[in-house]
Amino acid sequence: MKKQIYDEKNGMSYTLHGDYYLPDLVLREEEPTYGKYGMLRKQFLKEHRSARYQYLLLTGKLNEHLNQIDQESRKQMEMLMVQMVERQGVTEELKVQDQMKWVRLMNNIKASAEEIVLKNMVYV
Repeated sequence: MKKQIYDEKNGMSYTLHGDYYLPDLVLREEEPTYGKYGMLRKQFLKEHRSARYQYLLLTGKLNEHLNQIDQESRKQMEMLMVQMVERQGVTEELKVQDQMKWVRLMNNIKASAEEIVLKNMVYV
């Protein structure tokens, strides 16, 4: 039996391991550039959508997907925070007058915006 064979139908080469020919798969490693939301998405996919995770990993599209989710989540987060700040009337004047109230409101806005982003973009 040959040690290696090439299948022209699917364009893959196989190597003999014991009694079986196994495909020669090569995983292209890229440096991940995604941030917090990309890491959260990756963990979610691993734990709850393992078939999708494996597909993205084997096709080499995982890092691209995670980068896209991370960028979109950051943009959504910024947009939501700006809208919430305007709606709740959190201004620089309030920051000067009552710093603790301003910090409390900003932390609440950030937590609310992050919860929306996680629910709508990362954990779907």
